[in-house]
Amino acid sequence: MIMTFKANIWAILLLFLLMVGTVSAAGITTISQGNTVFLGEQGLDITGAVGSSTQIGWWASGAAVTTSSPDQTYSISSPTNFFVLPSSFGSYTGAWYRLDSAGKAAGPAFTVADPQLSVKVEDTTAVIDATNKWVPRGDQVRFGIETNLVAINQRSQSPTVTLYVQAPDGAQYSSLVNSAGTPTRIDNLAVTTNPYYTNSIWDTGNSMYAPGTYSVWAECNVNGMKDNYGVTGKTISSTVTVLVQDQNPLISSRISTTIPTVTITTPPTTIPTTIPTTLPLTTAQPTTILTTVIPTAQQTPVIPSATTQQPQPTQSPGFDFIAVFGAAIVCFAIYSRKK
Repeated sequence: MIMTFKANIWAILLLFLLMVGTVSAAGITTISQGNTVFLGEQGLDITGAVGSSTQIGWWASGAAVTTSSPDQTYSISSPTNFFVLPSSFGSYTGAWYRLDSAGKAAGPAFTVADPQLSVKVEDTTAVIDATNKWVPRGDQVRFGIETNLVAINQRSQSPTVTLYVQAPDGAQYSSLVNSAGTPTRIDNLAVTTNPYYTNSIWDTGNSMYAPGTYSVWAECNVNGMKDNYGVTGKTISSTVTVLVQDQNPLISSRISTTIPTVTITTPPTTIPTTIPTTLPLTTAQPTTILTTVIPTAQQTPVIPSATTQQPQPTQSPGFDFIAVFGAAIVCFAIYSRKK
C-alpha cells in the first residue's frame, strides 16, 4: 500500500515536470505578431505572427512598404515548424510583413535579428572591470552578459544562457561558490535585462580555486540557434580571461640572485715580428746640452790679496839651460860694446 502511494507520488511529480517542460517549450517557441526571432532558431510556431498568409515580405530601409513591392519574399511551408535559416534571412534582418494574395503588405509578421552575445568579469570587492585583467585571490567576482537576446522575453520566457568558467588545468565549472559557501549554477542563467549581471557568486579565495588564468565565455542555444549558427560573437561569446593570484603581476618582488657570467676575451699572445719596411730606421743622435752661466748684476769680482800665492807655472825639461846660455850671450855683447 505504501509502495503504491509512493509510486503514485512519483508519477504525479513526473507528469508535472513534463507539463512544465511542455509549457516552457511552447512559451519560447511560440511567436506572436510583432515578436523578434533570431537567426538559427528552429521549430518555431509562427501561426500567430503570419495569420493566414503563406508568404512574408521584406523591404529595404526607407522603402514605401504600403505602396511598393517587397525587395525579398519568403514562402512559408510549415508555420508550426518554422526555421529562421541564416542563409535565407542573414542578409535581410529587420521587419518582415505578411503578404496578401496580391503580394502587398498586410501588416507586420515578426522581426528577424542577428544574435549578439558577450561576457565580462567584474571584481566586486575592488569594484573594477577585471575582464582580461587580474583579481587578487580572495576577492569576490560577478559576471556581466550583454546581449540582444532579451527580446525573447516577449515570448513570456527569458532566454537561457550558459556561462562557462574554465580553470587553469582545463576543468570546467557548472556552478561557483561564493564567500558564504553557497553554490550557484551558471549553466542556466535566465537573462532578463541587457546588460545582465549575476550576483557576487565566485569567491576566488576558496581553496577549490587554484591560482592561475581562468577562461570565461557564454553560449546561447535557445531553439538550437547555437547548433545552427555557432558564430563567435553571435550565439557564442568571445572568450575572456581573468588572472587570479595573490600578487599584482605588474609588481615583481623577486630579486635575482644569479650572478651574470662575464666572458673575457683574451687577446692573442703572439707578438707580430714583422717590421714594416716602408718606415726608415732612425739612429739616435747624442744630444749636447750647453749650459751658460750668466753672472748677476750684483756679483762682485774677487780680487786676490797680496798674500795669496799664485800658482807657479810648470817648466819643461831643459828650459833652465837655455835661459842661462841666453843670459851669457847678452852679457858678452854688452861687454864688447863697452870696449
